[in-house]
Amino acid sequence: MEYGIMEVITQITKDKNLDFDYVMETVEAGLLQAARKKWGHADNIRLEVDRKEGELYMIATKKVVQDVEDYTREISLEDAQEIDAESEVGDEMEIEVPFEEFGRAAIGATKTILVQRIREKEREGVYTEYSGRIGELVTGNVQQVDKGAILVGLGRAEAVVPLKEQIPRERYRQGDRIRCVILDVQRVLKGPQVILSRAHDDVVRRLFELEVPEVFERIIEMKAIAREPGERSKIAVLSHDERVDPVGACVGVKGVRVQAIVRELANERIDIVHWDPDDEIFVTRALAPATVVQIITDEENHEMEVVVDDDKLSLAIGRNGQNARAAARLTGWKINIVSESEFLDRRTQTMWPGDTPITKLSDIGPATLTKLEKAEITTVETLAVKTVEELTEIEGIGPKTAEKILAVAQAYVPTLEEAMQDASEEDDEIAADNPVEDEDNQG
Repeated sequence: MEYGIMEVITQITKDKNLDFDYVMETVEAGLLQAARKKWGHADNIRLEVDRKEGELYMIATKKVVQDVEDYTREISLEDAQEIDAESEVGDEMEIEVPFEEFGRAAIGATKTILVQRIREKEREGVYTEYSGRIGELVTGNVQQVDKGAILVGLGRAEAVVPLKEQIPRERYRQGDRIRCVILDVQRVLKGPQVILSRAHDDVVRRLFELEVPEVFERIIEMKAIAREPGERSKIAVLSHDERVDPVGACVGVKGVRVQAIVRELANERIDIVHWDPDDEIFVTRALAPATVVQIITDEENHEMEVVVDDDKLSLAIGRNGQNARAAARLTGWKINIVSESEFLDRRTQTMWPGDTPITKLSDIGPATLTKLEKAEITTVETLAVKTVEELTEIEGIGPKTAEKILAVAQAYVPTLEEAMQDASEEDDEIAADNPVEDEDNQG
């Protein structure tokens, strides 16, 4: 074979990033198939490569015989002695077979096999390469937008961003640059199909690794990410160096670091919170900027009821529930957010049956009890949720008496103060030596 063909084979190995021996094995397989089509067999034929000279030979091993019956396996003594004068009947000789003997069709078949196997090897190489890069951030060029899917060129591979893996409202045109993470690699008829994503949490993670050196160097660890693509992301960070503020480092001076990521993600809002091993503290931080008043934890059901100020309820929930959903995903807890007034009303209704007679309050005198009963306040629970102003509206009860009555009732049911005063801020002991009467009317 001429040197030019060897040069082409060498060039193919470089262009396709293939092993030279693999290409030569493919060429040999094609030529042997051509020999089988020509002769009906190829068991006595091999391919020989002279890399130094850049030549390729087809060698046939033939037996020296007196009378040739099968020219593909035998050679006459006369012909053999022309090659080697010392040849004798029964000897085996290696004879070069001209490629031209196989004809154009056979050489064409060899080329087809070569192209096919090189393509298969190339596809396998692409699959192996990209399947080992899942989760990695890559940059490509948009080649086409087809039925909502974005086709992306990554060099050796064909990639696609399915509609569900795109950021809503984000639009691309042919030639645009696009940055995604590798989500999966699938085998299809046309070759490996690389699936990309811009909606996955790892997009945020990889962008922070690019923009924040401390994250890339693992000084700052991204403990959790919760994302609604194009809308809002919450990120919990932890510093492994007490000298480094994780939130400040991720935000950057004047927000320059986080703003670069926000722009890359179509102005997606990004909240960065300090991770804490205490779940209640972590949930409180995750719900920022809302202020948490109280948390009731249900460990068995892995659920938290979070009480917030009435005027902060909408802030805690967020637009269309985004803030609450992101906080739940970030922390891994089921979170139920309620306003303080709703919480207190519900606690009053569910925890207190309201059937404890006020006559149980031995520290309140008979005259005062009679006044309360006339005002239809007949249970301790009803009395305990009244205000001083409401009690002073009852004829014969003044402010001082009202305060003492409330203190006695609330002390009788200690859990009321937990609901009314943010987790038992007051736990006063009521000790009255004498029954409480209407002091305002005493001379």
